[in-house]
Amino acid sequence: MKEYKMRRGEHLDDRVPDLKAKIEEYFGPVEGTEDYKGNDLYVVEDPDNASFERIIAGAAEYSGKKDKLAVHFEERSPAELIETGDVDAAEEALSLKNEFLEEVTGRDAESRRKSMKRSVEDDSDHDFEA
Repeated sequence: MKEYKMRRGEHLDDRVPDLKAKIEEYFGPVEGTEDYKGNDLYVVEDPDNASFERIIAGAAEYSGKKDKLAVHFEERSPAELIETGDVDAAEEALSLKNEFLEEVTGRDAESRRKSMKRSVEDDSDHDFEA
């Protein structure tokens, strides 16, 4: 599960008032929820794009902190996509993920990568503290 921050000064509820509808718009019907760190995330069991097996997404809320978008994309292997003739679906899936993440978080792929990198570096700094 990956968690994505919103753009500085923005909140998830402000950017996307109906997250469930946004998830359905991009990936297909939400068929239930799944618990993640005390938050109910939406589950798309049968995504519209053949490259995805299952998608879990929703708001990860933490007291005293800004909400984050929590997302997990379960994808089929490239070999499986080739075997079923769904290779084009993989390219579309990449576009769908990036467009969805940018629309919801307000951050493009480069900005998200930099943020994730800083987060990992910050975590490693804390690992060495006594």
